[in-house]
Amino acid sequence: MAKSILMPQRAGVSHTWARTRRERLVKTVMTALFLGIGLLMVLPFLWMASASFKNAADIFVYPVQWIPQSWDLYNYKKVWLEPVCFAVYYWNSIKITFLQVLGTLVTSSLAGFAFAKLNFRFKEPLFLLYLATMIIPQQVLFVPRFIMFDYMGLVNTHIGIILPGMFTVLGTFLMRQFFSTLPGELLEAAKVDGAGYWRMYWQISLPLTKPAVVTLLILAFTWHWNEYENPLILLRDRELFTIPIGLSSYMDENGTNYPLIMAASCSALAPLILIVAICQRWFVEGIASTGLKG
Repeated sequence: MAKSILMPQRAGVSHTWARTRRERLVKTVMTALFLGIGLLMVLPFLWMASASFKNAADIFVYPVQWIPQSWDLYNYKKVWLEPVCFAVYYWNSIKITFLQVLGTLVTSSLAGFAFAKLNFRFKEPLFLLYLATMIIPQQVLFVPRFIMFDYMGLVNTHIGIILPGMFTVLGTFLMRQFFSTLPGELLEAAKVDGAGYWRMYWQISLPLTKPAVVTLLILAFTWHWNEYENPLILLRDRELFTIPIGLSSYMDENGTNYPLIMAASCSALAPLILIVAICQRWFVEGIASTGLKG
């Protein structure tokens, strides 16, 4: 009698132990797999960092020397201390990107709040029409934009790059999705207390959307920091170049100076890494809350 009672219990414990063991094995395999994929993705950046300390003769030595035999700062000195130096491109990118990101946060949050919480005629058709502009390739707009900006005197100026970058359809969509998750009772209570639309936006709704704002900040900063086509078309003077355009100055008829490009690229990555490292927690939360998951 006792044996018949204990045998099912032992079988259940054995089955639970086997399932736990399988789960641990699967978890270990998946961890190793994603670790390997992560290392493959990081390898190009490690090579770039290593190559930035090498000379042109050692950069393509095979097998790859991941650790340089001698750490030479010549490439960084040349990049940062040239007559028209990388610092000029760096400052131009910082100024342009900062103003574009600031404008994006303001316009996208205002438009997202209006589309999510305000009631006005043709709200849904207008929002759908605005979203439909995402299907227009940006390359189609280069020629008409250049003609318009040339007529306005904005060619070869930073203003011609900053103004279009202050508006983004994806940013408006992201902010609208997050504002839509806020309870309507919160704004109704604020309206009863005499709050206007501006106060409901600035003091009540916007502080609750920090994850979405940080997500948009990271995305907008990445887009505009790496923007190449618009500066290439609109800027002519070298003193106005941004980092992506400035990197092309290390290529001439004699070839490409890869060590200098690697040193400049490593310097250009620093702000991106800093922004993502500081804002990563809110970025993940914002992506999960706005329906942009893969």
